Amino acid sequence: MSVKVNDMCYMWSADDDIASKGEYGGAVTTLMKYMLEKGIVDAVLAVEEGVDLYDAVPTLITDPNDIEKSAGSLHCGTVNLAKVVERYLDGLKDIKVAVTCKPCDAMTLRELIKKGRVIEDNLIMVGVNCGGTMPPNKTRIMIDEIFELNPDDVVKEEIAKGKLIIETKNDEKEISIDELEENGWGRRTNCQRCDVNIPQMADMALGNWGVIGPLAGKATFVEVFSQKGADVLDKAISEGVVKTEEPNPKGIEIREKINQSMLNIADKAKDRDYGDLEGDILSVFAEFQDEFSRCMKCFGCREACPICYCDDCILETRGPDWITKGLIPAAPSFHLGRLVHMADSCTNCGQCEEVCPSEIPVAQFWDAINSKIKAIYGYNTGIEDDSVLSPLSDYPDKGLRD
Repeated sequence: MSVKVNDMCYMWSADDDIASKGEYGGAVTTLMKYMLEKGIVDAVLAVEEGVDLYDAVPTLITDPNDIEKSAGSLHCGTVNLAKVVERYLDGLKDIKVAVTCKPCDAMTLRELIKKGRVIEDNLIMVGVNCGGTMPPNKTRIMIDEIFELNPDDVVKEEIAKGKLIIETKNDEKEISIDELEENGWGRRTNCQRCDVNIPQMADMALGNWGVIGPLAGKATFVEVFSQKGADVLDKAISEGVVKTEEPNPKGIEIREKINQSMLNIADKAKDRDYGDLEGDILSVFAEFQDEFSRCMKCFGCREACPICYCDDCILETRGPDWITKGLIPAAPSFHLGRLVHMADSCTNCGQCEEVCPSEIPVAQFWDAINSKIKAIYGYNTGIEDDSVLSPLSDYPDKGLRD
C-alpha cells in the first residue's frame, strides 16, 4: 500500500545498530541515510554535538556513513538552520538537501521560499516535533544550582510529561517545566510562547509523542504532510530500510492532547509577555522604547535573523547620520527599518534575542508585532500555503488602520 499525504504510522529503523543508537528507533537517522545512499539528495543538513551536550553545531553531511553522528536530540540546539540554507548554501540553487527541521526552522524556510530565497524543489524538510529549546549557558547554571548535578556529567536531557528530565550515568532528576519557568529557568522565552509544536509545514513530522504500548521508546510517530514526503517514505518502506506499524488510536489521541497542552502553555506565555499591549503596531513599538534605549547598534540581531537577507542593508547604506552613524543608543528608525522588512515574516525563532549583548527582549517585541499582523490579516507566518502572499506583499481586504 503506497503512502499518502496525511498518513500516520509508527516507524523504526530496520538496522538494529541505528535503532539502538538513535532516539526512538532511529527513524530520522535511517531516513536521512537512505536519501543520501539513493541519491535523492546530495547532502543532509543537521546539527551535531560540538564541544559538549550544550553546543549544537550545524553540519552538512555528504557521506551516508557519517549520518549517525547527528543522531539524537540536543535541547540546547538553538540554531535556526534556515539561515544556513539561505546564506551558506546559496538557497539550494545548485544542491539538493534534506534538512532536519524544528518547527521554527521549517516555518522560516517557508517564508524564505515565498521570498524566492530558497529553491523548494531542492529541499526536503524532515520535521521533528519540538517542545522547546533551552539557552546553553543558563542551562548549565540551572543544572548545577537547581538540579544539583554536574553539567559535565549529563548524558541526556529530555522534556516529557510536563517535566525537564536530566540524566547522568548514576542519577536522574526531574522538575516541572512550569515550576522552572515561573522562576526564570527552563526553555527560552520565545519557545515558551511558541504555538507550533508539530511542524506541519514540513514534508513530514516525526516525534515520540503518541507512541504507546510495546513500541514506546522504541519507535517514532510519523505524519506525512506533502507528496514529496509521501514519496520518500513510500520508497524507504518498500525497500525495507524502515519498519512501520499502524498507530494506536489512543496514541493519536494522546499526541493531540500533548500538543494542545503545549498550546495552552504558549497562550499563557503570550498573555504574560504582551497580553496587555493595546493599540496599533506603532503603539506596541512605543511600549518597548525603554528596552530599545539600551541598543548599542551592534547589528547582532540583524546578523542572526534568518529573515534579514538584503545584500545592501538599509541600516548601513548611505543615509541620514542618525541612522547609519553615531547616536548610541540607536535611533527608533533603526529598529523601524527592520520592522518594515521582516515584521510579517518573523517566526519567533529567538535568534535575535539570543545574541543581544544588551539583553533586550527583541524576540518578544517581534512576536508581539507578528501577533498584531495575524489579528489584522489572519495571516499565519510560516504556515500558510506558498500560494498565499504575506499581508505586506499584497493588498488584502483589511488595511493597517483597521
